[in-house]
Amino acid sequence: MASLFTKIINGEIPCYKIAEDENYFAFLDIFPLSKGHTLVVPKKEIDYIFDIDDTTLSGLMLFAKKVALAIDKSVKCTRVGVAVVGLEVPHAHIHLVPLHSLHDIDFSRPKLKLEKEEMEKIAATIRENISKA
Repeated sequence: MASLFTKIINGEIPCYKIAEDENYFAFLDIFPLSKGHTLVVPKKEIDYIFDIDDTTLSGLMLFAKKVALAIDKSVKCTRVGVAVVGLEVPHAHIHLVPLHSLHDIDFSRPKLKLEKEEMEKIAATIRENISKA
């Protein structure tokens, strides 16, 4: 059975898409820790990040870097944090979280509740900054 993220990649579940290429996909987290919190996934469904072959893993990190640099230009933050937890969805993924303090990447914190229009605006701004890179 396809993971939640595979269904998002395939367009079966809507998302706020940030970027996509033939191997990777990035979209806003709908339960963000901060505005601009983005998930980056390989299109190939692999549960555990360290089961990913070296070429795909390095490509995932380079794709995430491109997205993180666009987030940094789009959202007021001190820097963009990176986390790999891997327990929520059985599909390897990287969290890119805009940070002002270490507390901002605490996954036990209550998540933000943003309106659809704000999510769309954030996604559009990040996409614009990716295309400028």
